[in-house]
Parts: sequence; C-alpha cells; structure tokens
Amino acid sequence: MSTVEDRTDAGPEVRAPGSGPSRRTPAPLALLRNSWRQLTSMRTALILLFLLAVAAIPGSVLPQRDINIENVNAFAREHPDLFPLLDRIGGFDAYASPWFSAIYVLLFTSLIGCIVPRLRDHFRAVRSAPPAAPRRLDRLPRHATLPDHDGDLDAIAAMLRRRRWRVAVRDGAVSAEKGHLKETGNLLFHFSLIGVLLGVGLGSWYGWHGNRLLIAGPDHAFCNNLQQYSESRLGQRVDGGDLPPFCLELADFHATFLPSGQPKSFRTEALVTEGDRATYRADFSVNSPLRLDGASVYLLGHGYAPMIRYTDRNGHSQVDEPAFLTMDGNLTSEGVADFPDVNLDPVTGARNPDLQVAFEGLYFPTAPQNPPFVRSEYPAERSPAVLLVPYRGNLGRDAGIPGSVYRLDQRQVSAGKLKQVGEARLLRLGEKWTLDDGTTVEFLGTRQYVTISVRYDPGERIVLASSGILLVGLMLSLFGRRRRVWFRLVPAPPGQSTTGRSSLIEAGGLPRTDYPGFADEFDQLVAAARRGAAAEEGAD
Repeated sequence: MSTVEDRTDAGPEVRAPGSGPSRRTPAPLALLRNSWRQLTSMRTALILLFLLAVAAIPGSVLPQRDINIENVNAFAREHPDLFPLLDRIGGFDAYASPWFSAIYVLLFTSLIGCIVPRLRDHFRAVRSAPPAAPRRLDRLPRHATLPDHDGDLDAIAAMLRRRRWRVAVRDGAVSAEKGHLKETGNLLFHFSLIGVLLGVGLGSWYGWHGNRLLIAGPDHAFCNNLQQYSESRLGQRVDGGDLPPFCLELADFHATFLPSGQPKSFRTEALVTEGDRATYRADFSVNSPLRLDGASVYLLGHGYAPMIRYTDRNGHSQVDEPAFLTMDGNLTSEGVADFPDVNLDPVTGARNPDLQVAFEGLYFPTAPQNPPFVRSEYPAERSPAVLLVPYRGNLGRDAGIPGSVYRLDQRQVSAGKLKQVGEARLLRLGEKWTLDDGTTVEFLGTRQYVTISVRYDPGERIVLASSGILLVGLMLSLFGRRRRVWFRLVPAPPGQSTTGRSSLIEAGGLPRTDYPGFADEFDQLVAAARRGAAAEEGAD
C-alpha cells in the first residue's frame, strides 16, 4: 500500500488536457450569454416584429401630434378624462414614445445578432463543394439505378452543370447541389428589414416636417421657418436654424371634377425662391411633390377663402380673407370672418371691444337656387355664395387665451359678451347687406388655398431601396428550393446489367426543404443521364 510520502515523492500529477474539472462560468456572464442567445434567436425576432406591429396600432387609431395637432386638441375636448392617461403613456406621440423605441431597438439588435452568424454560415456553404455522397443512397427519399450506363461520371457532371447545379466529382461519385438562392433570399429579406428600420430611425433623428395652409396671392406667401407653420416637428438632431432657406407663394390652383363631383385632377402653380436663386414657377400635384433643395412640398388638400368686406360706422372698410374649412366632397365650407379693429373712436382712434364684429359663415361653391342653403351642389365655383350670421361684441381676443381661428369663442357667446345681431343671410357674388346699425358687409369673391406639408426625410431613399430588396428576397425565399443529388459508380450485381458491364450508376436525391416537385425533377435528371449514355452508345 502506498503512503502519503510515496505519492509526494512521485512528483506532481500530470493531467491530460481537458481531463480536469471544468471551470464554472460566473453567474453574471452566464446570464448575459443566455440573454444574448435568447435575444438573437429567430423566435425572439419574430415576437419583437409582432410587438412592433401591435405598438404601431395607437399611431393609427389615435390622432398624432406630428400629423394633426387640431385633431389631438379635439380629442382632448371630447375625452377630458381619458386624454391625460393616454397622453402620459405617449399615445399621441406613439412613434416617439419610450416603449415603441425600446421595441424598435431590441428588434434591430435581435435581427443583427441573428443574421450575422447565418450570413457567415451561408457564405461558407456557397464557397464549399457539395457534400460527398452518403454510404447508402438507397435510403434517401429518391433513389434509382442506371444498369446500362457506361459509367462516364464526367458526362453526368456536365449534364448537371448545364442545368445550373453546383457539381463536384470525387471518389467515384458526382455530388450536385442547387437552391442556395432560398437562403440568400432569407438573408436579403432580413437585411432589408434592418435597412427599413435604419431608414426610419435616420428620418426620426435628422428629418423634420411642417404643415401650413397657404392662400393664393403675394400677401399670403411664406418663408421656411418654424413661426410660419401651423404645426411642425423637428428630429432629435435638428433645430430651427437647420431648415433650408426658401419662400413659397401660391400663384394658382387648378382642379377638375367629373360631372358627378368626383375629383379628377389637381395642379398647383407656385412661385419659389431658393436662397440666392431667382424666383421661378413650379408645378406640383398630389402624387408629384415639389422637390426643393433639402425639402419636399406635398399637396394635402385645397379649399376656398371668401373675401368679405365690412364697412363700419365711420365709413372705413376692411377686407378679410379667412380660409373656410371644407365639410364634404362638394367643398361646402365653414369658417369665421372677424373684424376686431373696426368702429374706432373717430377722435382718439381708440378701439371699443364691445363694437367688434364677426360673421360665422358657410361657403357654397355652387349654391342652391332655393333654400334650404345647407350644402353645395358641386365642388367647382359655378354659382358661389356665402351664408353669413352677424355677431357684435367682444371677440375675446385680448384675453390671451388660445382659440381656433375657424370658430367663434363660444365662451363669449354664452356670457352674453358677443351677441348675434341679425338672421343668417345668403350673399351671392357682389351682393351687399346693410346691418341694423347701418354698417355693411359685401361678398367680393374668393381666393383658393391649399394645405401643404413640407418635409425632409434623409431615410426615405434607404427605406425605398430596402423595401424593393425586401420584396426580391421574399420572392427568392418563397420560390427557392434547396436540394441535392448524387450519382455514384458501383459494382453491378449479377444479372443487373443487360450489356455485360461490371458496374452501374446508382442515383439518390434529397430535398432540403418541402418541395413537392422534387420527384419529377429527380426523374428528369435520371432520364437525362440515361439519354446521354444511350447517345454515346449510338455514336460508338
């Protein structure tokens, strides 16, 4: 029996490499590794993609601040209890909310971590030769023998190459493979999805947009700065000084309609001044935006701005050209024409707030000939008229409370500070109406207006290109079929060969994906190999 001293004197024990006890990975590193594996799995990527689609639903259902702030304000008035809760969780800025951004970043990371290893494996598979033939071809899903073949494997390899198979001849066998485009399509699809996410993120950071209602005429032209927009939104990396310098004036607007009133075409003529360039005329329409240096101008809608002239008690006239908002397809429009600076004291010039005047109105491009006057008969101006309701009193403009320019302040009406001073009356083009205090109001005509959206999105071309590649990759992935075939020269069992040859060709096929047509394709390859052998025998 050996003693402790004997074992000590024998020297240190030598362990074979890898035979010792394994070192345990620290718990934090193991957690990070397992978390990374879960995040970069295809299953997680699909779940995140589904969650991203679900997270985008509030952006479609709820009004968004970056699209139409007026609809958001209207939602707040109609749902005073629900609005604060939805606003607190980012329901009205869905695409800029923290939860949407979190899903977005996780999906981006998951796709990259999932695709990069697959790309490496696919690149190796494409560069490597088709695998060697398995030992038992008769166990494959498709199997055949060519007993009368001459054993010319090079001829079979040439036939397969003509049919665009990747071919390798080695160890008395022909290995052929086809269908790598399926995996190529898969990778293209997922890389293009990353491109779409990247383009959207780039546009969110460095893009901007602003909406504006633009009335025709040089006195309503605007230049590109934030104060000129009714609503605007800048990317996280953009400030007001980064906006490109240009000015835009609506010169004319042309709209054509079918006899039924359906719109046929819209065309906007604008005068554009960019930087130091001379002013030039440009046209744009709904599907053909105006491309400027650093921005694009999109046509969203159009309408009419009635020109209302009011003459006060002192004989002073003012003309207001308010844009009336359209209510239906025939462009029946509603709005307010207000005159806060009328009926001034002739001596001091002071303004009496209780003598301010406003008119609620309905505009009809083609007014009915007889009452009731509730809607236009046609969207084009065939018989223009405006229905006015006069009000006199304090308009509430000096209180400093924000309000809509398209409606009277109903708080002033309810408080009795703004009173209706006459019944509604229809004025056709050029008609004048004398009110109870001797003042007059006249309908002079209209100017057309357009609503435009000025946008810059540096990621839109990336998104467009990625979307096209995504469709190509999807087609390749759906219609690609990966499969393998082998032809091997084996000794002929006694009685198998009718020509007395000592060897024959054994063929086998394996579809790597679900491919119902593989049996027919395999039979065609075997038949082609037989025909090649028969042709050579006939030549001999």
